[in-house]
Amino acid sequence: QVQLVESGGGLVQAGGSLRLSCVASGSTFSGYAMGWFRQAPGKEREFVSAISRSGGIIGPPTSVKGRFTISRDNAKNTVYLQMNSLKPEDTAVYYCAARYNDYATAIPRYYDYWGQGTQVTVSA
Repeated sequence: QVQLVESGGGLVQAGGSLRLSCVASGSTFSGYAMGWFRQAPGKEREFVSAISRSGGIIGPPTSVKGRFTISRDNAKNTVYLQMNSLKPEDTAVYYCAARYNDYATAIPRYYDYWGQGTQVTVSA
């Protein structure tokens, strides 16, 4: 079992930055691939980025490419999402997810554990 707790969300103006953190507990963090997803009201959950156990990164999609960067610190049991040049369309609840596998994936149903989410709101 893995418990995931996200933090770092909030209200920011367009063009600003936020860094989301997701702390894992309950199991060996280094054994998990990690992903970030987001969901805006009335929309499907969207893949943002993911990182494998060894640090290989997949994504991000065009909508966030060049602005969002995922990283992990196994010593701190934490995965991060650095978000720069934020836009109003980035407004969503952001979730981290853990997958007990070498490889990360963009497909939500392949993740075993999810955090409760953190709200990010970007004002125009």
